[in-house]
Amino acid sequence: MLIVFLLYWFPLKKSLKGQNVLLLVASYYFYSCWDWRFLFLLVFSTLLDYYSGIKIDRSEGKRAKKFWLVISIAINLSFLGLFKYYNFFADSFVTLLQSIGFKASYTTLNVILPVGISFYTFHGLSYVLDVYNQKIRPRTNFVDYSLFVSFFPLLVAGPIERATHLLPQVEKERSFDYSKAIDGLRQMLWGLFKKVVIADGCAEYANMIFNHSGDYNGSTLVLGAFFFTIQIYCDFSGYSDIALGTARLFGFELLRNFAFPYFSRDIAEFWRRWHISLSSWFRDYLYFPLGGSKGGLWMKIRNTFIIFLVSGFWHGANWTFVFWGALNAIYFLPLLLLNRNRNNLETVAQGKVFPTVRETWGICSTFLLAMFAWIFFRAESLSHAFSYIGTIFSGSLFKMPQVVPVKMFVLIFLFMIVEWFGREQQHALARFGTRWPSLVRYGAYYCIILLILAFFGKEQQFIYFQF
Repeated sequence: MLIVFLLYWFPLKKSLKGQNVLLLVASYYFYSCWDWRFLFLLVFSTLLDYYSGIKIDRSEGKRAKKFWLVISIAINLSFLGLFKYYNFFADSFVTLLQSIGFKASYTTLNVILPVGISFYTFHGLSYVLDVYNQKIRPRTNFVDYSLFVSFFPLLVAGPIERATHLLPQVEKERSFDYSKAIDGLRQMLWGLFKKVVIADGCAEYANMIFNHSGDYNGSTLVLGAFFFTIQIYCDFSGYSDIALGTARLFGFELLRNFAFPYFSRDIAEFWRRWHISLSSWFRDYLYFPLGGSKGGLWMKIRNTFIIFLVSGFWHGANWTFVFWGALNAIYFLPLLLLNRNRNNLETVAQGKVFPTVRETWGICSTFLLAMFAWIFFRAESLSHAFSYIGTIFSGSLFKMPQVVPVKMFVLIFLFMIVEWFGREQQHALARFGTRWPSLVRYGAYYCIILLILAFFGKEQQFIYFQF
């Protein structure tokens, strides 16, 4: 990244075309470092949607336009289905046949899931859908469009960008902004801290407890669920912070992906603050076209379950994700039916140091609901999840935990304090220590760096790379 940064802002400073070509080459190189063979899939997907957008615009009549839209959607989802869901559907179908007395067998595909396929597929789909709905004009500059799809900070795990937001930035001349670059570095620093120190530290205990859940009592399993709840947030939001901070170094503003979701007062607010780019994508391209919440009671219930079930299924080819989505739909439904799903639109305790008793109750109850649902997300199977929960709700819940990592609890507490005081900003370090003497503020930054260096070597793969 340092090499690309120097080339981008020095020899190519006054050449927008040169900057975009450099970023595209760097993005393709970045992706090829994982497995160069799947670069052809990325390029094919890019060509498909680029060509489809042009054909949709130039075709005469609604039927012809819809033909090219359907072609693009069908091919994109076919590739996604082949790599991500073939084995799941084949296994589920055979299991169904065997349950009713038929003997059946099938062949699985021994193919690894291409990193980022769900993310760049959704980039392309949003583009062709926006062209079809006349929200954006199709692009004829292939380099610019390709950079929108494959810009390296967001290529493998988002955020899921919109053509209406990122393409104009790709096409516009950019100048170096020192204040934005410094803010980007602060966001990258906090993202690295969340990933390397908190997420990977929690992963050590979450993996140990979930992978050997039969060996632990109920109170220890509660801690396992708690550690995974913190892990998945710090892992994914940490990646998003690194991506947004990196993009800001090159003059781009990516869509915000997380807005301190564990400080939400109800589950509706949680979903407005968690994986925002995916939630808003499903809202705009699936929920609203289905009728949203404008119809009758049945339509509201149907659309709510569709959006959450599809969201769960997007995360992975396992019934655990589907159940996780259904459980969140059940959480959300009472708020929707009572018209309370948009009660908490402002940041909690805005302008205050402490929340009210009511807000504290809302935060704690929402956190516990999310933590319970994350058990299904983390479990290997539904039977594992139900067994895990069964142990929690047993007499052993009242025994002392068998695992009590005090150091990890202290780090999580300090992390939550920083997040709480930064909750009204775009990221936790945006205004961190601005009123402190420079020596104290930079001392705090160096402490964060030292903690990151101390925890290196234990790193786990980013959770969302598998999706």
